[in-house]
Amino acid sequence: MLFSSRSSWSAAELTGRLEVTPRTLRRDVTRLRDLGYPIESTTGRYGGYALGAGGRLPPLLLDDDEAVAVSVGLRDLSRSADPMLGEAAVAAMTKLLQVMPSALRERVDTLGEVTVRVGRVAARAADEQPTDITILLALAQACRRQDRLRFDYRTGDDRTGRRHVEPHRLVSLRNRWYLVAFDLDRDDWRTFRIDRIAGPVPTGARSTPREAPDPAALVAEGVAVRAYETQVRVRFPVPPAIVAQEIAPTIAMIEPGPPDATSTVAVMGGDADWIARYLAQLPFAFEVLDSAEVLREIVLLAHRLLGTPPPRP
Repeated sequence: MLFSSRSSWSAAELTGRLEVTPRTLRRDVTRLRDLGYPIESTTGRYGGYALGAGGRLPPLLLDDDEAVAVSVGLRDLSRSADPMLGEAAVAAMTKLLQVMPSALRERVDTLGEVTVRVGRVAARAADEQPTDITILLALAQACRRQDRLRFDYRTGDDRTGRRHVEPHRLVSLRNRWYLVAFDLDRDDWRTFRIDRIAGPVPTGARSTPREAPDPAALVAEGVAVRAYETQVRVRFPVPPAIVAQEIAPTIAMIEPGPPDATSTVAVMGGDADWIARYLAQLPFAFEVLDSAEVLREIVLLAHRLLGTPPPRP
């Protein structure tokens, strides 16, 4: 910011304005040079620093990982915010891309091309591992180039194994990222949490052309249904569009139906008592189709709400 307003400064002026030590100032100047800015220095009593010919500093300096993170955040904001904030996010993202080095801009564009977003971003829990941006970009590049990968993967029960996959898409669901890929060892499509992936390495082979599933639906189904032992099908006497407004894809999967459907069947998973309480708070009626355990919890919940004794087993 200071070099944008004036091309040259003495070392004393910079340390005073920035409130840093001379050592910190030298480190920051080195970082600017590493980022490609021509900062020239002079020694002696009146020594200082000057922005060389052809140099122009933006008001905010970001390293590669920070620039990618800001770009992802602005893209998410442009899609989920109100129109005014959304337009501002698009404008800010455009300006950021314009000042990025071409190689970094290509990596950000690649990430945008192969990413599918589901739901709104949620706050990250304290015990959740952050996503490694280097791994995220490597997976995005493999999806775009259709390169086979090998990587170490840690499962939910803390077992680690080597996987051999053909990457297809990245899915950003709430506060987590997932890789949708064809698992060559299991001969089926799989989803992988990216914070559990380590050491992705291209094998040099290309992916085999094959029909791919809807990546967003595959990840949402895994989060909403397949992750739970108790699963239930529920019918709602309202069209799918109304159900989708009330129930997030991370809670239930809507089964396909005719375009003019007046009722909806959805599949959801979880503890039986949680499912009962969730269904009870919905603004429309429902019918449980195939779970005696969930039905029993609904009956118990109804008696608690009415203040009547529950039925005998």
